[in-house]
Amino acid sequence: MNDNRDRRQDSLLRMAKVRERTGLSPATIYRREAAGTFPKRVAIGVRSVAWYESDISDFVAAPMEYKAA
Repeated sequence: MNDNRDRRQDSLLRMAKVRERTGLSPATIYRREAAGTFPKRVAIGVRSVAWYESDISDFVAAPMEYKAA
């Protein structure tokens, strides 16, 4: 939610860990991301994406109020 974060100490979570932390399916994660109600993923390779752990923590703390920055 805060796009001025210092990301140097932030961990990146792959899909399996994001699913574990949120309890959401990949389809729901991508659908909510497109709607702006889930954190945006970042590309970490040609065919690899991840999410910042702090963004996922913000989402888990208040999933119904979350709005992507």
